[in-house]
Formats: sequence, structure tokens, C-alpha cells
Amino acid sequence: MIITIFLVVTLTFFLMRAIPGDPLASMARALPEQTRLNYYAKYGLDKPLFTQYLIYLKNLCMGDLGESVVYPGRSVQETILTTSPVSASVGGIALAVGLVLGIGLGIIAALKKNRWPDYVVTCIAIMGITIPVFVLASLLQYLFSVKLGWLPTSGWGDGKHMVIPVIVLAFGTIATYARFTKSSMLDELNQDYVLTARSKGLSQFQIVTRHVLRNSLLPGITILAGRIVGIFTGAFVVERMFSIPGIGFYYISSINNNDYSMTLGTTIFYAVLFVVMQLLTDIVYVLVDPRIRLAGDQ
Repeated sequence: MIITIFLVVTLTFFLMRAIPGDPLASMARALPEQTRLNYYAKYGLDKPLFTQYLIYLKNLCMGDLGESVVYPGRSVQETILTTSPVSASVGGIALAVGLVLGIGLGIIAALKKNRWPDYVVTCIAIMGITIPVFVLASLLQYLFSVKLGWLPTSGWGDGKHMVIPVIVLAFGTIATYARFTKSSMLDELNQDYVLTARSKGLSQFQIVTRHVLRNSLLPGITILAGRIVGIFTGAFVVERMFSIPGIGFYYISSINNNDYSMTLGTTIFYAVLFVVMQLLTDIVYVLVDPRIRLAGDQ
């Protein structure tokens, strides 16, 4: 985990510096020469590149992610702490809705294979994977906001502002989990232990809930880590389109403005979140399927 985060920090630092221009180029152009030099000295941009890198690593080890260059006085930590809960509220609800509906539809499709429920779920899954997020968001905005007038077009406030973004973000999760759950369920239903359970007189409901579903969750757990991180990283377009003041909104702004500190700090936040989720995924593997722990002991 530490090596991964170190590599992410290093690559992001030097890639950001490789982009033409700097965050002060347009701001300091109209200032007097001495004032411009003072700005560069304040943010350490007057030092050699490798020296800037070492200084950043030193501050990072002390828990200091720096200060935004484009928005003076706003620390990166403060921005992350204030914007990430907004992204988490929208993305968390969307993830919960997507998991429940996706797993439920996947079970129905597996149990009703080659019948009309299976075909309906397959169509939903294909649409959820192929339709771009910005297209779906635009269609829902036009339908529910422009034509019907039921929901606001954009903004952030009460629960009505969250309805369309939640639907847009949940649609991809529904499609993904419906596909994976269906595929895993079909594999498990053909296993010998299912035949044994049926011979013992267990009902289809007991077989599915006690045995098949649990064994079918492993692929879903694998992609769950990415989906949780996607609560923050996958909502860039949605937050931008609906003017949601989440961390993705500021991340895109920081990249467009060459805001080194903000881009680096947000990237580090994403990297730490991702590697921690991968670690938790490995732990959950063992809790869900004891065979993994036994194989590791052997």
C-alpha cells in the first residue's frame, strides 16, 4: 500500500509539472515583476523541480497536503473534508440502490434463464453499460425537469436535487451487478453441492439464500471496492452537469486550472481510499468464503 501510494504521488507530481504552463502564469502576468516573484517564492515554484518534489514529500509525511494556488487561503485538507461528504451522500445512496436492484435482478435472471425476465434484465444491463453517463443525465434532465417539471435541473439543496444524479449513478451499478450476479448464480447452480442440497429436500429458496447466493457474491465483492471508490471518482461528470459541490467538481476544476496542490492532494485521497478498499476486500473474501482461509493455511 505504501509503495503504491508513493508511486502515485511521484508520477502525479512530475506529470502535473510536465503540463505546459503553471497555476500562476495567467494570474501573475499582469503583476509587477517583484510581486510575481514573491508569489512564485511563496508557493515554492521558483525552486528546482526535484527540490520541490522533496519539499512536497516532507510536508506530505507531516500530513500537510498544501494550499490551493488558484484559491489562496484554502487548504487542500479543508476542501477534501468539506466536499467529500457531498459526494459520499449522493454516491452512497446510488451505490446502495444499485447493489440492491442489481443483485435482485441478477438472481431473477439466473432463476428465470431464457425466459422473459432474463431478457428484460439483459436489456437493462446492456443499456446500463453502453449508454454514456452524460447522455443518460441529459435525457433525464430533459424528461423530468424540462418536460414534466417535477425535479430541478441542477443545483444542490433538498432531496429533489439528488433524485436524477442518484438514478444516473445507480444505473451503471445495477447493470454491472445484474450481469455478474446472473453469471455467478448460473455457475453455482450447476455445482454438485446444489444437487446434494436438493436431494436432501431443501427448497429452491433455501438453496439460493443459504448456499448459492453466498458463493455467488465473490465476484461482486471484487468489483465493490472499485464501486466504493467510484462514489468519489466516478461522479466527475455528474457533479459537473448538476452543479453538485462535491470533490469531483473541484478535482476537475483543479486540473483545468493547473492547481498543483489541489490536484495532488485529491489524487492522493483517491489512491489511499482505493488501496484501503482493496485491503478490506481481501479481508471480506475470507469472511464470505472460508475456503480461501483454509487454502491459505495449507
